[in-house]
Amino acid sequence: MPRQARLDAPGLLQHVVARGIERRKIFWDDQDRQSFLERLALILDETQTQCYAWALIPNHFHLLLRTSLTPLSKVMRRLMTGYAVTFNKRHKRSGHLFQNRYKSVVCEEDPYLLELIRYIHLNPLRAGLVKDLKELDKYPWTGHSAILGKRKNPFVPKPHPNDFPFAGRRIAFSQFRPETEKATINPENPACPVGAKHRTGVKNKPLAEKTIEDVLLQFGDKLREARRRYRHFVKQGVDQGSRPELQGGGLVRSAGGDKRGLLGRKKEEHELGDARILGSGDFVANVMKDANEVLDQTSKFNISLDELISRVCAKFEIRVKDLVSRSRKRYISQARGVVCYLAVDELGYSGDDVARSLRISGRGVGDCRERGKKILDKPEIIGKYLA
Repeated sequence: MPRQARLDAPGLLQHVVARGIERRKIFWDDQDRQSFLERLALILDETQTQCYAWALIPNHFHLLLRTSLTPLSKVMRRLMTGYAVTFNKRHKRSGHLFQNRYKSVVCEEDPYLLELIRYIHLNPLRAGLVKDLKELDKYPWTGHSAILGKRKNPFVPKPHPNDFPFAGRRIAFSQFRPETEKATINPENPACPVGAKHRTGVKNKPLAEKTIEDVLLQFGDKLREARRRYRHFVKQGVDQGSRPELQGGGLVRSAGGDKRGLLGRKKEEHELGDARILGSGDFVANVMKDANEVLDQTSKFNISLDELISRVCAKFEIRVKDLVSRSRKRYISQARGVVCYLAVDELGYSGDDVARSLRISGRGVGDCRERGKKILDKPEIIGKYLA
């Protein structure tokens, strides 16, 4: 079935996953991982996007984000496109690095924020990248170690030279005391004194630092105790497995298949949900209403892959068996390009589905999409195939 358009609005909590094309590695070494984090840190700071949890696995990554005014799609496009260019240049390769789309699931905060933080941060342990929780505590490629204070938070902006006009000179700490003593509690942000500043000039701590504080405040108002409780919470999740109930899909799936919590609801409400949303029925309904969407809407056009292939073959006056053959004739290659572009970019099918239908590789789908995009450069041309 075609995928639905993504839901996006300022302030939504979203679990984002992106995988390498054909499940290939997107991080070959620590230099790749560091490059990715530096790019992400810059984007988070510039767009004021919060990242509550993250994990880098060799062939994919997880992020738990809350966007501000910059849409998630723009944040992810900057991150993935920029990283892919850097990765390809460094490793002397070409072509697509990621699968055609990242997956994002809007999450209801109260029941799922902490569960998702734990789930994401335990990914390296489940993947066998670390042997136990003790090793995970210091593992640099997930946010768990930063919350525990074992590693520096990689998303805190690097100091700008203008922040320290007296760099290189010895200054007694007492010179800063008057400013420190004048700092009072900020009623809008109790975690940050009114006098605190960072290089943007805003009287606040860096957003990345405040985000970790927000997480720890869920476990207590004293740092050491909050970290201890947070680690105990993570430890309790070690044996919970892959947690499919945290991957979206509406009420029953969000309840882990346990329908006892749905008692009292009408039968038709049990499935009130959406694969793009993780939360209660009321939350699902509110998000959909805010996004001005219909729950069962799947696509602007309701066309199966087989029907699309038949239409394209008819337009190009070729047979389906020619389209799925290994022929490199120009008009057949053009037809494949049109199918791939329309299927992925207009109808929302996955690259894997299209690859299976056309009997080509995932990378081949990416190349064909580019070809099809050049052919279908006007909306009215697209309409001739889909209308």
